[in-house]
Amino acid sequence: QVQLVESGGGLVQAGGSLRLSCVASGSIFSINAMGWYRQAPGKQRELVAAITSSGRTNYADSVKGRFTISRDNAKNAEYLQMSSLKPEDTAVYYCYADVRTGVSRRNDYWGQGTQVTVSS
Repeated sequence: QVQLVESGGGLVQAGGSLRLSCVASGSIFSINAMGWYRQAPGKQRELVAAITSSGRTNYADSVKGRFTISRDNAKNAEYLQMSSLKPEDTAVYYCYADVRTGVSRRNDYWGQGTQVTVSS
C-alpha cells in the first residue's frame, strides 16, 4: 500500500496564491507520472496538471500561466503552485501518482483531497 498525503489547502482571496504539497510514502520503487485533479460540487473531476518523471508538464487550459506543477523525486513529492487565483478555482484538489512498487508492479494512488476556497 502506498499513501499520498496532501497539505496546503485553505481559504484565500481572489488574486492570491496558494501552494499544495503531496508526499507519497510506502513501498515505492519509482514514480512515473504525478499530477493534480480537482472536483467542484456537482461537477466531474477535472485534470488540472500533470508531470512525467522527466519533467514534461501538461495543464488544463483554464490554469495555464497561473499554476505550476513540480516534483521532487528524492522526496517522492509533488507540488502545485497556484497564483492569480479565481473563485472558479474553488474545489477539492486531489493529487495522484503512478507508482512502481516492484519490477513488474504499477498502480495509481490518490491523496485524500484538500479543499481550496477562493473568495471574491
